Amino acid sequence: MAQVFDQREPAMKLPTPRGPLTTLLFEELASPPHRFDPPSFSPRGPALYDEDLQLALFACYELHYRGFDGVDDAWEWNPSLLALRQDLERIFEEGLRRVVPLPPSPPSGTPMRHALADLVAATDGGPGLAAFLARKADLEQFREFVVHRSVYHLKEADPHTWAIPRLHGRAKAALVEIQTDEYGGGRLDRMHSELFRATMRALDLDDSYGAHLDRVPALTLAIGNTMSLFGLHRRHRGALLGHLAAFEMTSSLPNLTYARGLRRLGGDDAACRFYDEHVQADAAHEQIAAHDMCGGFAAAEPALAQDVLYGAACGLTLDRLFAEHLMDSWRHGATSLRRADLMAAGR
Repeated sequence: MAQVFDQREPAMKLPTPRGPLTTLLFEELASPPHRFDPPSFSPRGPALYDEDLQLALFACYELHYRGFDGVDDAWEWNPSLLALRQDLERIFEEGLRRVVPLPPSPPSGTPMRHALADLVAATDGGPGLAAFLARKADLEQFREFVVHRSVYHLKEADPHTWAIPRLHGRAKAALVEIQTDEYGGGRLDRMHSELFRATMRALDLDDSYGAHLDRVPALTLAIGNTMSLFGLHRRHRGALLGHLAAFEMTSSLPNLTYARGLRRLGGDDAACRFYDEHVQADAAHEQIAAHDMCGGFAAAEPALAQDVLYGAACGLTLDRLFAEHLMDSWRHGATSLRRADLMAAGR
């Protein structure tokens, strides 16, 4: 059998700046690593919707993933850059708390799986994005949805994997079991990120990593930034697990409807495999995530049980805001992506 070697995928290029903060940051990153004075920054509105803030945070976080073409890898741990990131994270976390209040701690003796299930049941499901994609969306609207999701799905599972070395016992074993499936059980063609690339190719979209970064708005970046924030800080390990659990507990049925919508629009089995796979995988992962992973974690570290619920609430709330953004845009006959004139103006 002939050997198959992975082709090296080029790193993404630095995106187009969206304001004075990213203009300055990208100028610094284009130079060899050096000390610089982090600029002061105040958002011009809600942090989740500030284009300059969210893109700057995304760029800082991306240095811990695959980096950027032409940016020295040594920037990853540059003290000046970390100081800037710390300031931006403080603003971002304050913005998250304004939108997502800290849920009350579960009553003593309440199993974490029940507390999570109650939180999911009490959450407003939003404007019915999945049903719209299944029954009414046109092909361009479905392509827009996929472009948004590509920012995370092309690195699917990576942010949550940061938690593995920070756990022990039952919680660690459960997370490894979930992540093993996310990474295709060691088979490249079954990795969920690769399945999503097949969906993108079927929709005639560029499937290269980061190809659509300039097109997505701040809110889409904030969804990914929340995962990176939780993943890159040990103090947020409980929130990271809760975020993953909420995703696993609420994604099986939406993925079933996404697959129906894509097939209605002419997608074949290869195009829909990403969604089909999640219908089965996430149904199984739901129990593992809520009972073994989060339940095991809360039993081992009861002081962080409330953090688990907060991470879940963040994931659920941001998904609702994302659905509202898409549906509001389409209801008004507009694109949910950034307009070409704003991109050209760097806004």
